Amino acid sequence: MPDHSTSRASRFAAFGAIALLSAGAIAAPAQPAARPAIPESNSSFLDAAGTAHVTRVVPIPTTISAEARAFLARKPPNLGAMTLAQRRRQTDFWQAARAARFEERYPVRVSERTMGGVPVRIVAPFGIPAENRGRVLINLHGGGFDSDSGSLTETVPIANLTRTKVVAVLYRLQPEHPFPAQIDDAIAVYRHLLERYRPRHICIYGTSAGAILTPQVAVRLRQLGLPLPGCLGVFSGVGDFSQRGDSQAIFGLFGLSGPLGLPRDPPRGAGAGAGTAKPAPVNLKDPLRSPLYADLRGFPPTLFISSERDMLLSGTTILHRAFLRAGVDARLVVFEGLPHAFWNHPGLPETNEADEIMAAFFDRHLGHRSGSPRS
Repeated sequence: MPDHSTSRASRFAAFGAIALLSAGAIAAPAQPAARPAIPESNSSFLDAAGTAHVTRVVPIPTTISAEARAFLARKPPNLGAMTLAQRRRQTDFWQAARAARFEERYPVRVSERTMGGVPVRIVAPFGIPAENRGRVLINLHGGGFDSDSGSLTETVPIANLTRTKVVAVLYRLQPEHPFPAQIDDAIAVYRHLLERYRPRHICIYGTSAGAILTPQVAVRLRQLGLPLPGCLGVFSGVGDFSQRGDSQAIFGLFGLSGPLGLPRDPPRGAGAGAGTAKPAPVNLKDPLRSPLYADLRGFPPTLFISSERDMLLSGTTILHRAFLRAGVDARLVVFEGLPHAFWNHPGLPETNEADEIMAAFFDRHLGHRSGSPRS
């Protein structure tokens, strides 16, 4: 099977060229915009249905790091103005740029190959200890099911901290490949790794779309009669597509900044064939689509992580409670004041803390121990 190793510099240079092309494609003359009225007070009105129409003046919390406060104060990009192709190019550049920054702190080796007919990225530390060679981590990246916003940023720190190989599944994307193609690709990679690793020495984890896929894959493994992995990591996900959680009515992708859709607006993504012009009717309570309705008893230890301004905070906590009701060893960590998947952003002390929590959890359930970043 082909193995194409790439250096951080060459990957960044390649994506940098793409970004320049993308920027030229989407640039538009600056248009003067009228400044919207800025509310200066709080208000709340409950209509007859109990829907709250609120205005809140929310300062940046002092309970987070100075770096996180600066991060929250930045103006978010206008992703809604991009086509899918433009957003994919920008996301690829974003991944490469942030991966380069992560690799300064967490040196790793990155290569590409196929497993079970599925393209993957292999992210490995320089020098895997003998006691860690019999274990592996599987990453299912985020990106709304239609792009890759995590196969590097979600894996580089974890591979270094755990001193363990991470296999990032480059699953087929929507809308070209509807549900359940993404699950099928993850299963194919898992089957391949079972030829070498014991299931209890494998852990599956992901962020956002990947955090949705992770329990979906576990449900599918059980349906197929395959052994479950040793642990799961659900980092800002959803387990129920039949209804919205409260946080989706309050926060957007960037927390309280950027576009905030109204509750009646259809969600983007969902892992249920989203992206098609006229999606066929589907059962949104199908346990494979919405693991909240699956039999979760006997699932492996699972770590849930979210944050207070995460649009998927509700989805993460609701699924965590379902795991607890099923008797699963499930742990939940919620970070103060930060938006969706903030740990994809290097330079925040909270990002370092989140990565260390993830790594310690994986080490605890796969054996050996984690530590500080290693050169």
